[in-house]
Amino acid sequence: MNLILASTSEIRRRLLAKAGIPVDVVAPILDEAHARQGLAADLPAAGVAEFLAAAKARTVSATHPDHHVIGADQILILDNAIFAKPGDLAEARRHLASLRGRTHMLITTAVVLRGDRVLATITDSASLTMRHFSDAFLDRYLAAAGPDVTRSVGAYRLEELGAQLFERIEGDYFTILGLPLLPLLSFLRAERLIPS
Repeated sequence: MNLILASTSEIRRRLLAKAGIPVDVVAPILDEAHARQGLAADLPAAGVAEFLAAAKARTVSATHPDHHVIGADQILILDNAIFAKPGDLAEARRHLASLRGRTHMLITTAVVLRGDRVLATITDSASLTMRHFSDAFLDRYLAAAGPDVTRSVGAYRLEELGAQLFERIEGDYFTILGLPLLPLLSFLRAERLIPS
């Protein structure tokens, strides 16, 4: 099959594995903060996610040109501001405090490359409303979740303890976890990269 996931995300790898899709995992070499600086200020959030997903895939495809490479990115938006992954637990606390009691959007993109050719760009979004939790709950959550929350945009892991932060969710579960899995699988089947 020659599929490579250009990602350091364990959840993305796990989603594909649980769906029966064997992939090799190769970490992309990309400074996301630096890559974002070169983008136009008025680029829509979906454009940012698409650019970063493709950039991750390109760094891996450059050394594996005969493989199909899947790159992915996820953007969190609140009041037209894009949130990056928190750098530490203190920043994670600030992010969660600002999301508390409010609705934010997650935009998730997967890009499939072979060589330098983009074969597919799949983007989906979800709307998430956090409940109005107390500062004490927030502190208990961060103590229990630990520094792993800094590995995800929004500083929560919906598939784990982070579910307790939310009041309402509208959108695809896989998209929220970081991969628009169902349309990606449809593309891979249509291209005969996985059995149909």
